[in-house]
Amino acid sequence: MKSLKYTLSIILILLFFQIAFSQDAKSIVQKSNDLLRSKSSYSELTMEVIKEDWSRKFSMKVWAIEPDYTLVLITAPASDKGSVTLKRENQVWNWIPNIRKEIKIPPSMMLQSWMGSDFTNDDLVRQSSIVEDYNHKIIGEEKFAGYDCYKIQLDPKPEAGVVWGKILSWITKEGYMELKAEYYDEDEYLVKSMIGSGIKELGGRTIPTHWEMIPEDKPGQKTVMDYLSIEFNAKIKESFFSKQNMKRVR
Repeated sequence: MKSLKYTLSIILILLFFQIAFSQDAKSIVQKSNDLLRSKSSYSELTMEVIKEDWSRKFSMKVWAIEPDYTLVLITAPASDKGSVTLKRENQVWNWIPNIRKEIKIPPSMMLQSWMGSDFTNDDLVRQSSIVEDYNHKIIGEEKFAGYDCYKIQLDPKPEAGVVWGKILSWITKEGYMELKAEYYDEDEYLVKSMIGSGIKELGGRTIPTHWEMIPEDKPGQKTVMDYLSIEFNAKIKESFFSKQNMKRVR
């Protein structure tokens, strides 16, 4: 009887620590996510698509009201100027001014490349939530780029309509900055990695401002994003995110 009670006590203690550890992992991911998010934001950035034999650079403006509304306007180069991607809740559209055509993006295309880059439609408009759509657990602690980091595994919840089979995230212990993320498919093959650097104060927060998305199966290829400015809690109305405004925003 004493042996049974001892075993049950050990099991209960282990369960307690497992639950606490899981909750702690989620809170770390939440803090990291909140660092780059706010109720609303306006940012200006550049994106360079780099391949083995060519590269192409874009400039863009991004307006967002979390988590349901995003509008991305391409401002350069001239050939793509005026192109817009709009997210309203669970619906996404592209506006292509050269042919004056509005295209609705179906859920089956959320993993497709955005503007020929290594970022997908889902990356851009954050259709899925790394906080609510995944279970989280700390699987280790590692130093990355000179920072002490938590290594956290994100596994999709059974009911979540997400595109990744697993995500590994390296988040700094101090400041909760995500410096690296690895994205795996349903068969647990590494598809791509995202690296954050260029840490400085922007919009009143200390954040990585330089991001590189690197596909695993395409040597010499990557997409680089640099934040030039960002305004957190910007004054933006929901009416801004309309299909009509998609065609006239500047």
